Amino acid sequence: MLFDKILIANRGEIACRVIKTARKLGIKTVAVYSDADRDALHVQMADEAVHIGPPPAAQSYLVIDKILDAVRQTGAQAVHPGYDFLSENIKFAEALKEAGITFIGPNPRAIFAMGDKIESKKLAASANVSTVPGYMGIIKDEAEAAKIAAEIGYPVMIKASAGGGGKGMRIAFNDAEAKSGFTSATNEARSSFGDDRVFVEKFIEEPRHIEIQVLGDKHGNVIYLGERECSIQRRHQKVIEEAPSPFLTPELRKAMGEQAVALARAVDYDSAGTVEMIVGQDGSFYFLEMNTRLQVEHPVTELVTGIDLVEQMIRVAAGEKLGIGQDDVKLNGWAVESRIYAEDPLRNFLPSIGRITRYQPPAESDGVRIDTGIYEGAEISMFYDPMIAKLCTYAPTRDGAIAGMRLALDEYYLRGISHNISFLSAVMAHPRFQEGRLSTNFIAEEYPEGFQGATLPPLARDGLLGVAAIVHTLERRRETRITGQVPGWTPAGYDEWVVTLDGESHGARVAAATAGWDVFLDGRFVNIQTGWRPGQPVLKGLLNGAPFSVEVDRLEGGYLLTHDGAFLKAVVLTPQVAEYAALMPVKVPPDTSKMLLCPMPGLVVTIAVSEGEEVFPGQPLATVEAMKMENVLRAEKQAVVSKIHAAPGDSLAVDQVIMEFE
Repeated sequence: MLFDKILIANRGEIACRVIKTARKLGIKTVAVYSDADRDALHVQMADEAVHIGPPPAAQSYLVIDKILDAVRQTGAQAVHPGYDFLSENIKFAEALKEAGITFIGPNPRAIFAMGDKIESKKLAASANVSTVPGYMGIIKDEAEAAKIAAEIGYPVMIKASAGGGGKGMRIAFNDAEAKSGFTSATNEARSSFGDDRVFVEKFIEEPRHIEIQVLGDKHGNVIYLGERECSIQRRHQKVIEEAPSPFLTPELRKAMGEQAVALARAVDYDSAGTVEMIVGQDGSFYFLEMNTRLQVEHPVTELVTGIDLVEQMIRVAAGEKLGIGQDDVKLNGWAVESRIYAEDPLRNFLPSIGRITRYQPPAESDGVRIDTGIYEGAEISMFYDPMIAKLCTYAPTRDGAIAGMRLALDEYYLRGISHNISFLSAVMAHPRFQEGRLSTNFIAEEYPEGFQGATLPPLARDGLLGVAAIVHTLERRRETRITGQVPGWTPAGYDEWVVTLDGESHGARVAAATAGWDVFLDGRFVNIQTGWRPGQPVLKGLLNGAPFSVEVDRLEGGYLLTHDGAFLKAVVLTPQVAEYAALMPVKVPPDTSKMLLCPMPGLVVTIAVSEGEEVFPGQPLATVEAMKMENVLRAEKQAVVSKIHAAPGDSLAVDQVIMEFE
């Protein structure tokens, strides 16, 4: 018999995700929330909500006693932990067991064995599961870390034993990087997980990150549900995932799946879990870690298998046997997931916080799924993970799923904070990604100087020129209807404009066609069919017969057009006004080359230099923490520090001056 009421010991999109399945099963839900989440979506969706403390997770979501108090207050019979926070905390699972409350997750033994990455590797090796060469013992200091790394052979990965989500991880190619990486990894591990132990293992170059979804019950049944390709990563944190993998053959999938099941059986695994593996280009694979919880990227598995993993977790926790066997698992079609983060890809992906002023996601359908915990007016705070939403698309083929994702990203309108949608669009359009030639080095190799925006092919640029001309024509016609006259412009059978797109000017004649609009561009021609009206944030339609969407923002003197990872400013003028505009002087921006500016809102952890000190390229200047990640700011050139404006403990806004140079 299923539960009457469950409490969700989490927040954001995963809490909302669990609530949806609980509703489907007729189970009431309880949300918990901190001061920062008082108005959060998961609080609004749940049947009940309990306040558990101040914004910092260490004072709210990570406090076991507060979660237990909320369970007692509401009479919840079970707790779903989501992911992160207390999801892999054995003390939490044991405390619930002692209180007679069901933990919707694996048994404490499995959490203990697999939650500790050092112990899990030892167990995997004893179960004849392929493991990466490395040192699993406790490392006492940075000197020992460098010694061990050199013995294993560079490059190496330094990882937090209790880590996850890309936190507490560093790659080192030499002794100096091993020492600094050890310090940074232990600091992040201590602040994020309360456990500063780290280990070192060989870093496999050009690897793929592929994980196997497993599912077990309390009656000894364990199956695997195919794999997820998670190789598109930035700073070791997944950005794009897909199922199945474009790399695996049926034989390799079976071999990896059987090893994952063997490992799960070794700890009597009885819930949804994930065995992560690193896969070489030659097809060799090695056990990386096991996550004894629901993964962030679980929706792509659900889309290709038709299996609701949250439902299975709840049913297993209630004592039911799995209703599916290994032969029942079929992978149908292809699914892709893009993680939408509150971060600025043009500022090296630094976190962004603030209020969401406009929010219009693409419509959900059989081919589009959105898991999110935000809404228009919601606030993204500095206290939690920067994820805004998970956008998933599904189609019979990989090409179809990618095409659907590109269109959905173009229609995902989000304003008030910086976000990474443009970067996700650029990756989707990248030839190497479309060909499936992936590795965990993809982003570093394809964007070595960082992301500067996408470059559009000629047809897409012509499409934006046409969009700008059509949008301007419709706005001018609307103004004419309202006021009766627009100075310097008279409506005719066609409209003549000069469109300047990203600094390049083009003549554009717009004429109503049998289907949509014909736009003539200096001898070129495009047809755009759209029902767009002034004020709508997204123009949807067809460009020369193919689906086409563009985000349209009104700027002073023009428009900001966003499409396929590119964001271009368009200015539309009459030919006469364009002649006058060409004579106007260009405004020069202020010089900030002799300043270190804070690249994102955050807390100053350290100032590594002093006034009058000479600094050199690459030298650490300051460390700023935001959204649980430490960001080291380094000197770009040789200079002398003339004045320091910030101190450790200061909370800074974006572009606030930290120090000046001479």
